[in-house]
Amino acid sequence: MSTTTPPPVTAFIDAVNRHDEAGFLDAFTDDGFVDDWGRIFTGRDAIKGWSDKEFIGAKGTMTVTEATTTGDSTAVVADWRSTWANGLSRFTFAVVGDKIASMTIREG
Repeated sequence: MSTTTPPPVTAFIDAVNRHDEAGFLDAFTDDGFVDDWGRIFTGRDAIKGWSDKEFIGAKGTMTVTEATTTGDSTAVVADWRSTWANGLSRFTFAVVGDKIASMTIREG
């Protein structure tokens, strides 16, 4: 079972675990989006608003337990710990160049 992720996803996870808001937001393309269980947050301002409460602002950390990359899509199962929610989650990233175009969060 691999835990290796492509550089944009690795940099993203590192930024999250450092609670680095700028690094987290800069990881996304200009039109990037987060799909958190069907709630869609598109663009930097919307992603920041969501993150302030549920991700970086909740002091979240991701411990990768499994990662699979197929083409430009990387699925990561991680143990998510924060002041907002905890447990295994599946994060699916669409990568475009050196940026994340989308992150979809579902049950791990």
